[in-house]
Amino acid sequence: MAEYKIGTMDITEQKKTYKGFIDWTVRAIIVCILIVVFLALYVA
Repeated sequence: MAEYKIGTMDITEQKKTYKGFIDWTVRAIIVCILIVVFLALYVA
């Protein structure tokens, strides 16, 4: 079995996946805030 050395693993895919998750989460939060503002201004 090969000896593992800390910091040698390629994590580029994990970084891309995490960035995509964060981007979609931020967009979803912005959409939710806009919906709440719209409801507060026009429905009430």
